[in-house]
Amino acid sequence: MMIRKCTAACLLFTLTTFGWAADWPQWHGSNRDNISTETGLLATWPTDGPPLVWTATELGGGFASVAVVGDKIFTTGDFTNEACVLALNVKTGKQLWQSPLGKRGGGNGFPGPRATPTVDGAFVFALGQYGDLVCLHTTDGKEVWRKNLATDFGGKMMSDWGYSDSPLVLGDKLLCTPGGKDGTVIALNKNTGAVIWRSSELTDKAAYSSLVITKLAGVSQVVVLTGEHLAGIDPDTGKLLWSALRTGATAVAPTPVCKDDCVFVTSGYKIGCNLFKITRAGKEFQATEMYTNTEMINHHGGVVLVGENVYGFSDGKGWTCLNFKTGESVWNSKDFGKGTLLCADGHLYLRSETGGAMALIEATPTGWKETGRFTPPDSSAKNTWAHLVVSNGQLFIRDKDKLFCYNIKK
Repeated sequence: MMIRKCTAACLLFTLTTFGWAADWPQWHGSNRDNISTETGLLATWPTDGPPLVWTATELGGGFASVAVVGDKIFTTGDFTNEACVLALNVKTGKQLWQSPLGKRGGGNGFPGPRATPTVDGAFVFALGQYGDLVCLHTTDGKEVWRKNLATDFGGKMMSDWGYSDSPLVLGDKLLCTPGGKDGTVIALNKNTGAVIWRSSELTDKAAYSSLVITKLAGVSQVVVLTGEHLAGIDPDTGKLLWSALRTGATAVAPTPVCKDDCVFVTSGYKIGCNLFKITRAGKEFQATEMYTNTEMINHHGGVVLVGENVYGFSDGKGWTCLNFKTGESVWNSKDFGKGTLLCADGHLYLRSETGGAMALIEATPTGWKETGRFTPPDSSAKNTWAHLVVSNGQLFIRDKDKLFCYNIKK
């Protein structure tokens, strides 16, 4: 692996910033809401961007983002013979270990792993594009157990783009979505890989959206979005608590957003967005659709809820601010290309899927207010779909086989 570093002075300053305990242990952060809790970050960027700390290369191909915990970064990539899980040193980008994940390639011409690894204590869990699921030791990458969502559990996907949901750890359970007639969602013992339960009442094929854990109508539950339904599942038993018919097309990818007993979902291919209100009378749940429209048609770049508004890229409309409760568009802007985003310290970090440019805007319903823009060096000419990560004062940008680390602390 090749590592390119900034100046010694820049690196020395950067190393002092790793004392903040703001890890990013899984897909979209600790709460899976795509929001960093960090403060004191740069509110504006220099013309050439914030200081580049290091660039790691030779990470393998694919679209996986990264998990950051303590002194390590975890990600996945396609190599010559197989897909692998990698661990890097967070201060330098140097590779610490590399461990087999499973079969490489696939994805209708877009090869490589898609799912972000999940770190829990001494273990890191990773899912490959062909359903290879591994549990590894974080210290050295040694394998603890291995399953395959397709061959071991009869998993089925809604289309052929490859497994993309990032595993979810809840207590002693590891949850993921193999899909298929035996149950869309499965819970495994995180220590052994043994099956604890399967959602036999929900048997949709798996989509590309990741699970979220939340509380709706006073009850903790796992929310799953497929190509056919939005549903809530009891995390202890796998029992279906409620479901709502919600038909997607081709590939349903964005993660559901939950607030005030409501669940917001969106997907691409001209489908749009919906808001469902979840209520409960005794043991019976009901999902009531509050609105459906095409103000937010988010393909796979994701959305984020900040205050009362949802932000994300809407096909045909550009970057969009949408009122969460009403579904009304607050503003739209085509000042920046389609891509991914996250929120940190009152700002939205945007990344264009074409060319990899970055933009910083205020997370405000008053309109598009840009405070910085730059493009990482030697950006890939291919679409860059890996989602962004902000952790311990650093911005991590995965670009195919590269990972850029920027210092964004004031």
